[in-house]
Amino acid sequence: MRNAPRSTPDVEIVFASGNPGKAREVSAILRSEGHEILPMPMFIGEIESGTSYLENARIKAWSVARLLPGRAVLGDDAGVEIDALAGRPGVHSAYFAGPAATPGANVDKVLRLLEGVADDRRTGRYRVIAVLALPTGAEVTGEGVLEGRFISERRGDGGFGYDPIFMPDGETRTVAEMRSDEKNVMSHRARALRDLLAKL
Repeated sequence: MRNAPRSTPDVEIVFASGNPGKAREVSAILRSEGHEILPMPMFIGEIESGTSYLENARIKAWSVARLLPGRAVLGDDAGVEIDALAGRPGVHSAYFAGPAATPGANVDKVLRLLEGVADDRRTGRYRVIAVLALPTGAEVTGEGVLEGRFISERRGDGGFGYDPIFMPDGETRTVAEMRSDEKNVMSHRARALRDLLAKL
């Protein structure tokens, strides 16, 4: 798919995700940039997964766009990449501990695998690719990366996913210890959406 032209039609944007934490985050980020977003209709259900962040984001965006003609649809896919685990779990982050894994089980698995690993080798990042599918058939993509390290115990009760064990570079707090407005300024998802919006 080619990138969209500089001017885009004034259409409602639907976010192709059933994850409530992610939906809140995306809505807050886009609202701060002057955009409103609609949640994905519940009837759409599960969406098939691909083998890369970009493929997953495209599948989400275009699968929903085909069901909702005339609306722009935003899809994204994100993961954590842990250097000591050769970049895992990456695209499999949501189900790292198994097909029915909970976020808590995924964090437990990372903590087990990093047991005994020195602090300076616990480096890694959050990475996300966002795709905006437009009614014209064009698409716009954005990428965001947040570097940091994975600490040895949970800290904080905010955020979701791996946030309780991820500490961004230059921070002394995990993402789960930050206020949502702080996270939404510097998160990988905020960076991807700003990158995407700059191309519109």
